[in-house]
Amino acid sequence: MNLKIGNLSIDHAVVLAPMEDVTDLPFRQICREHGADIVYTEFVPSEAIIRHIAKSTRKMDISEEERPVAIQIFGNQVEVMVEAARHAEALKPDFLDINYGCPAKKVAGRGAGSGLLCVPDLMTDITRAIVSALKIPVTAKTRIGWDASSISILDTVARMEQCGISALTIHGRTRAQMFDGRADWEWIGKAKKAAGIPIIGNGDISNPEYALEVLNRSGVDGLMIGRGAYGNPWIFQRTKTFIQTGVMPPEPELEEKVLVMLRHLKYAIDYKGNHGLVTFRKHYHNYLKGFRDAARLRGKLVMMTSFDAISSEVHSFIGNHNLIGSDR
Repeated sequence: MNLKIGNLSIDHAVVLAPMEDVTDLPFRQICREHGADIVYTEFVPSEAIIRHIAKSTRKMDISEEERPVAIQIFGNQVEVMVEAARHAEALKPDFLDINYGCPAKKVAGRGAGSGLLCVPDLMTDITRAIVSALKIPVTAKTRIGWDASSISILDTVARMEQCGISALTIHGRTRAQMFDGRADWEWIGKAKKAAGIPIIGNGDISNPEYALEVLNRSGVDGLMIGRGAYGNPWIFQRTKTFIQTGVMPPEPELEEKVLVMLRHLKYAIDYKGNHGLVTFRKHYHNYLKGFRDAARLRGKLVMMTSFDAISSEVHSFIGNHNLIGSDR
């Protein structure tokens, strides 16, 4: 498994999916530290980019430490998308990614994201125009079709390849499925066989065993992990090690998990100020799930207003567990 995008060439590539309100700069840094080979920003609306809406444009903040990193944009107007893509390129990401996969009503219902699967000619026009306008590589992320009666992924692959994109990520669900049911890796495999460009597979990867299974079934050039990385940045290195050696690395113990959680929180505060304490609250559940008394600890942490107080409470939690001698 070798993934090539422009000058990037990565063996056994396991990458972080772009996720709204999740893959901000602090989250991406943590995932890179734990083995994610490429990270993607949250998707950014093209109209907000060209209007310089600060809340949206800040999502394109990138750091040297997280490279390789891609900025992902979405929209449904050719000229606006091209202008937004040029703004993104000026920030010097390693490549630009176009979102043709978001199933959310607020996006797809307005003809962007996976909504463009219903107007493939427009999707093609947008892609071709962006590829022609930029000097950096352009990739795209999509789904296998709008619904079960309109599986269009083979046509999408052909169109994207003709437009000159450098790679295509395929989430193995239709738009109609949203995130229900199971991702169809058989269709991802069919798309890989038909493609002359690198294919990254995405959908339901929550552990190294399943990652290897779907890799063997599909033959993709890279694997993308989304929700499986929530509170679990270790999944990237553990997956790569298992694919390369067949040896399953142990899961992190409680102390390692909470110390990484604290480092992630520190990154959030450094980047967002005290607002980082608020936006980080959604991560406590994922880092702490499965541990005894985790709910009680979460209840305390979400009420705290300083890193020092949170750190003290977390270290006390670790100490109590070590005294008892059981993590779970």
